[in-house]
Amino acid sequence: MTTLLTTSDVATIVARYGPRKVFTDLLDYVLADFLRWQEFDKCARVASHSPAGVIELMPAADSELYSFKFVNGHPDNPQTGLSTVMAFGALAQVSTGEPLLISELTLTTALRTAVTSALAARALARPGSRSMALIGNGAQAEFQALAFHYVLGIDVLHVYDVDADATRKLQANLAAVAPTLRVVAFDGTAQAVKGVDIVTTVTADKAYATILTADMVEPGMHFNALGGDCPGKTELHADVLRRGAVFVEYEPQTRIEGDLQQMPADFPVTELWRVLTGQAAGRRSAEDVTIFDSVGFALEDFSALRWLRDSAVRFGIGARIEVAPRLQDPKNLFDVVRAATDVKAAPGQP
Repeated sequence: MTTLLTTSDVATIVARYGPRKVFTDLLDYVLADFLRWQEFDKCARVASHSPAGVIELMPAADSELYSFKFVNGHPDNPQTGLSTVMAFGALAQVSTGEPLLISELTLTTALRTAVTSALAARALARPGSRSMALIGNGAQAEFQALAFHYVLGIDVLHVYDVDADATRKLQANLAAVAPTLRVVAFDGTAQAVKGVDIVTTVTADKAYATILTADMVEPGMHFNALGGDCPGKTELHADVLRRGAVFVEYEPQTRIEGDLQQMPADFPVTELWRVLTGQAAGRRSAEDVTIFDSVGFALEDFSALRWLRDSAVRFGIGARIEVAPRLQDPKNLFDVVRAATDVKAAPGQP
């Protein structure tokens, strides 16, 4: 039998943990898997692009577990009542192929993206960073803000979005769950990023956008660039990337999808796992500029699915469903059909 987790189930898991614990606990899972990076079978995600957006499949596996995520990105979806990003995924046993878990991953993607951002910033930002600008206040904004608040101790948040309603939504949600986080709204990106320690960009338009320009870069800043996550979609001017050291999740994928797609093939980058394992340097001084060009990678979903599996057991949450058949004779699949056919028809039916 396979465990099924709905969006309501995952929301219940989040509520059971509480806002601080959910981010710190999930971060531990993501960190543990980054530290054993070389044990994984990895590839860039498989993407199907259309004028309206993109649908992607993201697989990852170690010697025991295989995972995948199906995820879309359609910026116009909110106009029809759908989320821009929607996702589901599965965790299976490598030794048998048996599906162990099927879960929603829309809410979970926001959680794992936020903790990966915080993990990278913990390794790359200036120690003692307490202020962040959040450019793009849509569906993932609250999760980014809370992860940085609870993991790094960010207590001042500058926010800006071209949609003022999105900013008001963000302010109301954060006031309800993190009253000690001071949120200040600005009328533009340049004003919002001025003087902060960390800048996070998480915008949704599928376009070669320039959210940040080199004149906004200050010594010592850490940039957490999330919105440039598919071909033809960027947020940072190329000169921003030239101002500091660039770090990525999985280089073959980021060169195609991230802000890095603007740069020549030999532009130097460092994969984050090498910093986390001590094989490469991160920030070298307080004046360094560091850039995490994050596109989201399947290993993070693998970690999140492991966390969901363990959390479902811990809290007794989730339905048990039959996805793979349990057969008396494993070589007689047709017996499933015969068993259903043998059920007596209702009176009057042939």
